[in-house]
Amino acid sequence: MPAGGELPAAGKAKGEKLGLDLLDRVTVRKRARMVAIGGIMVALAFGAIVGLIGGRWPGVIAGAIVAVPVVLLALSEARRTVWLEGTTVHVRAFGTRRVDLAAADGLDLLVTDLRGARTVGLFVRGGKKAINVALSMYAGTGGRELGIYQLRRLADALAARGDTPGLVFSELLVAQLRAEARGLAAAERPLYRLGSLAPAGRMAQKLHPEAVSKFVTSLD
Repeated sequence: MPAGGELPAAGKAKGEKLGLDLLDRVTVRKRARMVAIGGIMVALAFGAIVGLIGGRWPGVIAGAIVAVPVVLLALSEARRTVWLEGTTVHVRAFGTRRVDLAAADGLDLLVTDLRGARTVGLFVRGGKKAINVALSMYAGTGGRELGIYQLRRLADALAARGDTPGLVFSELLVAQLRAEARGLAAAERPLYRLGSLAPAGRMAQKLHPEAVSKFVTSLD
């Protein structure tokens, strides 16, 4: 960590491929496997109920209708990887989507709340495509955050837009870096504080842009 609270320089080539995965592959695959197992169990139970009423084949078909989408979702999550090249964010699962941060049509802060973990992500839209880049994940007073270099590169790419949304999100990430450089606890860092503003009980929600802008303006 840089001494004296200084922010890290970008250092490496701007066009390099930089991974933006918040969780390591082992954790991602374990989570995907649990989703698949849970989906199959629900499908078996649903198929058994339908089978008792309508017979064997209707039960098999009903179970497959429930199981197949869940298994495909789990496989997609297990294969999903996100990276940055220049100012373009890429995400690959079964195919690859790309959104250029410099030309994105929309920027939002997306907060998801699932199984006691709250994830704060940068949701970018452009060219009829959308990508959610997870910036941090918190459970209680601890969690995981993207690395210093990843946040620095994202902040630079957003600042290069030169518009208000880009500058607001860039300043947010810079403030997060400063908080980490000062050694502040997770609960005192901007991403954690912003994520806490989202009401509980909703799986995914976007924070209002004005609320994000006002919060960033209030930071030291």
